[in-house]
Amino acid sequence: MIRIAAVGDVHVDKDVVGRYRPALEQLPDRADALLIAGDLTRHGTPEEAKCFATEFGGLAVPVVVVLGNHDHQTDQQQRVTEVLTDAGITVLECSTTVLEIRGHRLGIAGAKGFGGGFAGACASNFGEREMKNFVGTTEDIAARLGEALRSVTCDALVALTHYAPVPETLVGEPLEIYPFLGCYQLGNAIDSAPTALALHGHAHHGSERGRTPGGVPVRNVAHPVIKQAYNVYQLLSESVDAELVPA
Repeated sequence: MIRIAAVGDVHVDKDVVGRYRPALEQLPDRADALLIAGDLTRHGTPEEAKCFATEFGGLAVPVVVVLGNHDHQTDQQQRVTEVLTDAGITVLECSTTVLEIRGHRLGIAGAKGFGGGFAGACASNFGEREMKNFVGTTEDIAARLGEALRSVTCDALVALTHYAPVPETLVGEPLEIYPFLGCYQLGNAIDSAPTALALHGHAHHGSERGRTPGGVPVRNVAHPVIKQAYNVYQLLSESVDAELVPA
């Protein structure tokens, strides 16, 4: 059994420091790792990244994150990443990490992702250069996430993104903004590998549960959705990749 704690959209700045820490201190008894699905900060400044590191760093379990759109706001995402890495937090962007957990290998492939929409209401790589650039960014990130997922050798594989890979977890958001909350290409990337679980954030008014077209469980762990410091999910089976249940 592998227990995964997850949350997203915590938007830490100096006013938030201390809010999550009491619950985080209990993690060793509840989960084997903490995954955070982007929007770690409010405006993506190194100062806010230090606040996040104070709140979420130095825990007794590994912490793995992806950045979100808020973390790119001031165009200092590289510096934000450096601050987090220096604090012992693993930051993924179209990359992977493998955690050894009680004899099992938990593989995590992460990427921020991007928008574009879903079947029947999605942007296409056609027309103006600006639109081609937009969709090209989406396609590139999804392709690289797929490559990362397929590259991992592990017992259980988790995809971690900020943007949503399916529309089901966006239910509750205005339909008009679905293209800015996720894209079908991320779902295709997740289905290209033996993924056991996909986690994302970004959709504050969305729904928690969905599935990719290939049947991979998807969970929207944005803090406004789960309404607690983190949810815990258990991957259960002899190979640790067949069944997902809430803890």
